[in-house]
Amino acid sequence: MTILQRGKTHLISRLKLLTPLQRFNHTLTKEGLKAPAYYEMGRDFLAQQRYVFDRSKWRKVNARYHGITRSMIPDAPWTVLKLLRVGGFEAYLVGGCVRDLLLNKAPKDFDVITTANLQQIKKKFHRAKIVGRRFPICMVLVKGSAIEVSSFETSAQQCQEKEKALLSQMRGSCDEKDFLLWKNSMQRDFTINSLFFDPFMNRIYDYANGMEDLRSLKLKTLIPARLSFQEDCARILRGIRIAGRLGLSISKDTETAICILQSSVKSLNKDRIKMELNYMLSYGAAESTILLLQRFQLLKFFLPFHVCTFSVSNLLHFFLLIVTNLPCI
Repeated sequence: MTILQRGKTHLISRLKLLTPLQRFNHTLTKEGLKAPAYYEMGRDFLAQQRYVFDRSKWRKVNARYHGITRSMIPDAPWTVLKLLRVGGFEAYLVGGCVRDLLLNKAPKDFDVITTANLQQIKKKFHRAKIVGRRFPICMVLVKGSAIEVSSFETSAQQCQEKEKALLSQMRGSCDEKDFLLWKNSMQRDFTINSLFFDPFMNRIYDYANGMEDLRSLKLKTLIPARLSFQEDCARILRGIRIAGRLGLSISKDTETAICILQSSVKSLNKDRIKMELNYMLSYGAAESTILLLQRFQLLKFFLPFHVCTFSVSNLLHFFLLIVTNLPCI
């Protein structure tokens, strides 16, 4: 039974948001919508907000209870997981593929994260290369598919010194594996993308209330939304893409942050924008995604010479043209 089906019969009380500051109280003034500028509060403050140690949100659930079985994992990612495990490393499916499996949707790709470092991953597979500068991963080619394999060690290296100090204080208060998974989950973009799946134990690990947000079909950032988008404005486009493809509602603080920081997406390089747009217009979600882009006034940054023609009266004709290839009336 899928997570959505379970949600129909099991009413689960909503927990508090990730931190009190995720409910930041924006006010409407003469200048418009205002929200706290988290980046002005110092690195110590930001570190404290990212790593809020709230074990009441931690969940470990049986994947079979939510309809996830080994047969749902294709041969390529399963081979990667199995070889890493045989090599003595922990290995998990992570991110969007776990989210999609819980929603009973076919993932477009399967990402793996492991306790092996990147060099160890590369040596483990005949066809593998390390790619990326800011967040390097190992691209493993197996059985005709490319599997992205990341390392817990890489994410740990991204921490600033203050964050490392906070984390060292927390390490002794929980199981080492829980600490490793929790720390990595806190560095991700949205709660629904912070889930881990161990197919060997048939267990899903949730450290940020992500499964509850899936039940509610809610898109919510892990840390205060404005801070999250200031760290990486590409998350705005990624959030729009995910919400459009999966039919998710967007949390109030996330909506507010998108409205405030919409122009920041102009700083992205053209290749990144092109990639995001290609994803947005794929997988049968072009109409819903373009509506979201228009709603948040983002479409003007990508189709500046056309957006003025997309009035309410002719949006239907536009969608008929790009989605169904039917002639416009």
